[in-house]
Amino acid sequence: MTSSNKTDLDPQALEALYGKVGANIEGAHDGRGMRIGIICARFNGGISQRLLDGAFDAAERLGVESADISVAWVPGAFEIPLVARAFALTGNYDATIGFGAVIRGETSHYDFVAGECARGLQDVGLATGIPTIFGVLTTENVEQALDRCRPDASNKGAEALETAVELVQVLRASALSS
Repeated sequence: MTSSNKTDLDPQALEALYGKVGANIEGAHDGRGMRIGIICARFNGGISQRLLDGAFDAAERLGVESADISVAWVPGAFEIPLVARAFALTGNYDATIGFGAVIRGETSHYDFVAGECARGLQDVGLATGIPTIFGVLTTENVEQALDRCRPDASNKGAEALETAVELVQVLRASALSS
């Protein structure tokens, strides 16, 4: 997916919307006290590790304690949803995140693994009500994967953790407003 400043949400338009609705529910970027379960694929594990590093950087910035983060390693991306489900069902986690990289090859294996991992993680979130974040890179080549897990603001692992924190906050706020 590509994003540009042409697709950014206009803060002024959002403020105008606030006056038209009964409740505006947004997620804060405060992860204090949140417990996060992260599942990493060992296949293309160097990419998973870089995504995990980005997540830990974001966790520190957002107040998520490293002691409140559990990390499980699984063989590949296809296996991530099962452990995400197990984490979610324990009741010990506020959110789960799957990290890995599915890089297109010469066969249709890519399509099956990437699609089923994404669907599986979505199913976990919908079935359990626990935010379950798809932090698995799906790229055409290794260079694209490496570009998305650099140790800077573009790291998709950091973005996945930020998404998890925000989604937990949105769900908490929506429960309080109902």
